[in-house]
Amino acid sequence: MHRKLVFTLALATAAFSTAPARAAALTPTEQRIVAEVRAWSGDATVLLERSARINSGTMNLAGVRAVGAVFAQEFEKLGFRTAWLDMPPDMRRAGHLVAVRDGKRGKRLLLLGHLDTVFEADAPGPLWDREGAGDYARGQGVGDMKGGNVVVVAALRALQRVGALDDTRITVMFTGDEEDAGEPRSVSRRDMVELAKRSDIALGFEGTVTDQGRATATVGRRATASFDLEVKARQGHSQGVFGPGGYGAVYEAARILDSFRREVVEPGLTFNPGLILGGTDVAYDEAKGGGTASGKTNVIANTVTVKSDLRYLDYAQRDRAQARMREIVAQGLPGAGATITFRDSYPPMAVTPGNLKLLEVYSQASSDAGLGTIAALPATARGAGDIQFVAPYIDSLDGLGASGSGAHSPAERVELASIERAAIRTALLIYRLTR
Repeated sequence: MHRKLVFTLALATAAFSTAPARAAALTPTEQRIVAEVRAWSGDATVLLERSARINSGTMNLAGVRAVGAVFAQEFEKLGFRTAWLDMPPDMRRAGHLVAVRDGKRGKRLLLLGHLDTVFEADAPGPLWDREGAGDYARGQGVGDMKGGNVVVVAALRALQRVGALDDTRITVMFTGDEEDAGEPRSVSRRDMVELAKRSDIALGFEGTVTDQGRATATVGRRATASFDLEVKARQGHSQGVFGPGGYGAVYEAARILDSFRREVVEPGLTFNPGLILGGTDVAYDEAKGGGTASGKTNVIANTVTVKSDLRYLDYAQRDRAQARMREIVAQGLPGAGATITFRDSYPPMAVTPGNLKLLEVYSQASSDAGLGTIAALPATARGAGDIQFVAPYIDSLDGLGASGSGAHSPAERVELASIERAAIRTALLIYRLTR
């Protein structure tokens, strides 16, 4: 059942930031966990390189499966049962890796990562390259999110080495299509949702974002959606524009979009008309994400097609925005009319008391390890992510992975030391949640 949003992001962040974590000594077991993470840091870099040297663009199905096999081997060493979940062939997606460890102790955890990257087999840029003195590595998906996957392995390995994985209930799911989720999502994310319903807490390992030198974690993400605006008008000679012949489709589209900009305004709500086609002959190709348009300057345009992104914090905000947009569309200029249709994509990850409590525990663990406190990242600072499919069901925290820059570009890089920091925080968090 969807949990009610009781805090706005701004208020929740402000409330949390007024209560910084108090430093406390680590227990002897926790000290051993930290030591195990640090002792394995060199091997963590080796694992990252192994996975990064395999191209795993979403549509490179063999590459995605090969990266999955690399991580499956690591989980099996730690006593997890692994399985590969295939997707139907017509979805053209590789599938997902799941690793399970059964037990009866503590919270039931679901750890989320992804195997695919935005870089297909013919993408420019190196697969792996150590930079400078070796503090950074550049490569396809090293930060988003093979570095985060390595954080999961490093943290679980440290726990296993000190016996702290015994009798815990932990499931890991690394999806093969996070960067371009297969359609229908009711199929590609069905297993993830079912796993969430059998868990208490979800932790996501997208990259850690720093804000003025302070690490952050994600307690909320905006939903992603879209709208299609179709405008029709009477075609005629341009000498009659503004007269009985009407204003044409282009002016009507401009009126609607500018009214959206001026009148549909709320914190956290954005919409971006990324493609507009207008004229007397318009054709849009959904598969290619583009189209063609033709017309003449002495002819009043009869058609405009607009494709727009839409992002919102929660369903109440979505409903308000859509209602106002429909009202604006209905107020057509003479000789023109329009229709608007909305499509949801990723559900919102609402900021909830449970998510904020998870952040508090995570921040305390970081502080106790001497790594500083963790701030809440505004929902507007994140794009879409897999954790949004499970957040309506269980308490969730994201952004626990490695730090870097240039994600989704040939300059993508990861700070190698951040893998150790993130693994220490994660291992302590898991340890405390499963006691």
